[in-house]
Amino acid sequence: MTGLRFTLAALALVPLLAHAAADCEAHPREQWMKEDDLKAALKDAGYTLKKFKVDGNCYEMYGHNEKGQRVEIYMDTVTGKPVKAYLD
Repeated sequence: MTGLRFTLAALALVPLLAHAAADCEAHPREQWMKEDDLKAALKDAGYTLKKFKVDGNCYEMYGHNEKGQRVEIYMDTVTGKPVKAYLD
């Protein structure tokens, strides 16, 4: 989970990834990371979650980063690593 925390923390340095639909790889549901585990990792990385849902083959989170900026993050359902992120 340390690599995931580093990846999530690194998102704070990314101003904006291209605004296009997220393209997450399809995985069998039994391989998916538990939503509660990913939510906890996001909170540990300094994010405040407003909404967390499944969007196609991605986990999607709306909230704020540690600087208070609004973020939208699409994450791989198995690794939890960000696939796309938008920062306001």
